[in-house]
Amino acid sequence: MHDIRAIRDNPAAFDAALALRGLDGASSQILALDEKRRALIHAAETAQADQNRASKEVGAAKAKGDEAEFERLRALVGEKKSEVAAMQAEAKELDQQLTDLLMGLPNLPFDDVPQGADEADNVEIHRWGTPRVFDFTPKEHYELDGVLPGMDFETAAKLSGSRFVVLSGAVARIHRALAQFMINTHIDENGLTETWTPVLVRPEMMYGTGQLPKFGEDSYETTNGWWLVPTAEVTLTNIVNGLTVEADYLPRRYVAHTQCFRSEAGSAGRDTAGMLRQHQFEKVEMVSVTHPDESRAELDRMTACAQGILERLGLPYRTVVLCTGDMGFGARRTHDIEVWLPGQDSYREISSVSVCGDFQARRMNARFKPADGGKPQFLHTLNGSGLAVGRCLIAVLENGQQADGSVALPEALHPYLGGKTILAADGTLV
Repeated sequence: MHDIRAIRDNPAAFDAALALRGLDGASSQILALDEKRRALIHAAETAQADQNRASKEVGAAKAKGDEAEFERLRALVGEKKSEVAAMQAEAKELDQQLTDLLMGLPNLPFDDVPQGADEADNVEIHRWGTPRVFDFTPKEHYELDGVLPGMDFETAAKLSGSRFVVLSGAVARIHRALAQFMINTHIDENGLTETWTPVLVRPEMMYGTGQLPKFGEDSYETTNGWWLVPTAEVTLTNIVNGLTVEADYLPRRYVAHTQCFRSEAGSAGRDTAGMLRQHQFEKVEMVSVTHPDESRAELDRMTACAQGILERLGLPYRTVVLCTGDMGFGARRTHDIEVWLPGQDSYREISSVSVCGDFQARRMNARFKPADGGKPQFLHTLNGSGLAVGRCLIAVLENGQQADGSVALPEALHPYLGGKTILAADGTLV
């Protein structure tokens, strides 16, 4: 959601920022609606004043016994009342049109975001670890002997269809251990507050974080109007929906481990093998709610939190800044962290950390009271994966694979696996 006053003050800058996203300018349409809406509101207020004045004069005319004036004024009151109602209804309709238009426009990128059309124009800003050199041809996760007994796509297809998986035995335990390791690290070392939230939300919450109205086809709606969350960003960010908090409430840093649900409507034919892209998956999500002056630094802090998980697991990765053409709808700047997958011989996204500025706060009407006692201001929000559990499982399996089909597991997971260190070729932990 955008600040209409900023668009009025500098429409050319607004259109230029949209152009960086590959979109046509929208300020003329926005301002035309805004001007007509404001004119109607002013006209309705003027007619309301005329109505109120005439209402007072009706009584005076009646008291004087001036029947003709009484009837004239009474007719005028009725006329003005109808005018006011009509103008208010039209202004309300225009206000909704303006809101819908603004709701459908993406956030504006920061000035330091690289310009570009797609992922080919993203810019690498950090790299950690050296991809392992194998003395055999590395396999993808779902091809490993030790993984085969515990990763069942056929049963999942029978139960639910494509892009689902049933995990069992040692593989399921490693998956759970990863989530516990992530949560504990974020709580104990990164200072985040563990939070448990619903995975079913009202549509207003999806509007608040920007999944609706534009991206409804990417998520699942239930028959009674609830939505399954595509990420815990929806619930964690909306904790402050409709609130005006004190300045010392900030920052708020949340983390949650939840199931996530995505229809993957725009990804037909992509990553259909294995469990890289699923309709149902688990993610450890980080959300920060901050003072506007602190949000840019918070982006770097959150990025470091996600990177730290991969470093503790010994997984090589790189971090890129998404260009203007590849950035998500609600972001002003996004850092994607891509983990090395030897089975694919490439880096693949495992976390996306974004600062949204006041974009989501305006949609949620979430504000704070400045410490100096000034007028309430909109909060800033950020979100990021810390990490996607299934993709992290893939990375652990592929990077730790051995020639005999077993997997050497990261030391950080050993305490969560009862001291076991290897996923053997027969699918057991040893």
